[in-house]
Amino acid sequence: VPGNGKADMKREVPMTSRNRAVPCVVLLAVWSGLLFFPSCTPAPTEAQIKASLEIRDVETKWVSKEYRSWPQKLVLVPSISFRVKNISDKPLTYVNFNAIFKFKDDQENLGDCFLAGIRGTPVPPGEMSPVIDMASNFGVEGKTLASFENNPMWKPVVIKLFAQSRGSDHILMGTYACSKKIDFVEPEPEKAGPDTEGQGDAQ
Repeated sequence: VPGNGKADMKREVPMTSRNRAVPCVVLLAVWSGLLFFPSCTPAPTEAQIKASLEIRDVETKWVSKEYRSWPQKLVLVPSISFRVKNISDKPLTYVNFNAIFKFKDDQENLGDCFLAGIRGTPVPPGEMSPVIDMASNFGVEGKTLASFENNPMWKPVVIKLFAQSRGSDHILMGTYACSKKIDFVEPEPEKAGPDTEGQGDAQ
């Protein structure tokens, strides 16, 4: 620094090989900072996310999580499927979705599902994503499909769908009532053949 006596004195000290290494290390540290710590881009706001994508072709239903013929057990969970339309003028990438499943009027969640819906393959402007399927990790247990007709635990479910991208908050994109449609076909009971008749009694 011009006019600073201490600074002038330091420049006059003869530089050994160790002295020469110090500025090099400092320069490398600066360059590394420029290479590996670029300026951060602010996370998208709620308005920006809602202006970049729309949820389309929503379908809700119940799907099988577990089925067992004997002893009889059938676990159905609510699910939601949808497509994402890119309504911005830039390719859409790296969008996560979180679905919260809750019995209507209940305070606690029935279940949830987190999914990295759109990753490295971008959705071009104006185009639609492939179908995204999300199912709750918990549901309702019965024994057969018929047992769900009068199952008091099979109550109406509400699904809240959130989107999150590049460090943003989880933005609520929509609230949907889950239909009572069941996407599961119960296998027919196996018929006993000539060789198996009477084996159940023997066992």
